[in-house]
Amino acid sequence: MLAVLNEAEAELDHGPRITRAAPLRRCALTRAELPISAMLRFVVGPDGAVVPDVKKKLPGRGLWLSATRDAVETARRKGVFARGFKREVRVPDTLAFDVAALLEQAALDALAMAGKAGEIVCGFTKVEKTLAERRALALIHASDAAPDGARKLAQIARASGDSGLNSGPDSGLGLPLVDVFSGPQLDLALGRSNVVHAAVLAGPAGQSFLARCNRLADFCARPGPQRAEPSAKTRTTQLDATGSEQD
Repeated sequence: MLAVLNEAEAELDHGPRITRAAPLRRCALTRAELPISAMLRFVVGPDGAVVPDVKKKLPGRGLWLSATRDAVETARRKGVFARGFKREVRVPDTLAFDVAALLEQAALDALAMAGKAGEIVCGFTKVEKTLAERRALALIHASDAAPDGARKLAQIARASGDSGLNSGPDSGLGLPLVDVFSGPQLDLALGRSNVVHAAVLAGPAGQSFLARCNRLADFCARPGPQRAEPSAKTRTTQLDATGSEQD
């Protein structure tokens, strides 16, 4: 096990320590030690501006925060970035929005990869058949889809029984539901027109897409009673404006 570094370094890239399970980093805001999968990394760009590094690959010393919108906003207001980097930095007022947009794009990129891997089924009829065969890992509905089609697929899912692949609370059908992306976003990611309903099949690419959706949902969730959406992870919720894991 690596020795704990001094307080000035503990919240940066080298600390505080590595466990057998996962590398840990210290949140510069809360001082909590968390796995890097639950954190966001930030670096300072050539112009002195703080830059989110959602893929954790950008060069330079990194400062780490808990991966929530509230943590990023609070750190920006309280001057955490300047203290952590030990220098004057420029923190954009839109930093939390910028992170959300990057996480959203990362999820859409993963959806494109899942589509190329053959792990996405599109179209009402094909999704209906996939549900009946109990092969769906999750459902995707365009955020601007008419509710009637979603209701019909819900009925089919219930009639065919639990898929056996669910991962907790969700859309009420025993399947995780992703409904944050618009039809045009789905069209662009999947390289086809008029994507309204889709199903995610089991496989590494599909799992990666859902993991990135989870990360987006966790970041955008509001704390306490303001959180109106279900606590289910894989159900992503609409961003406040527009919005987007690690490769």
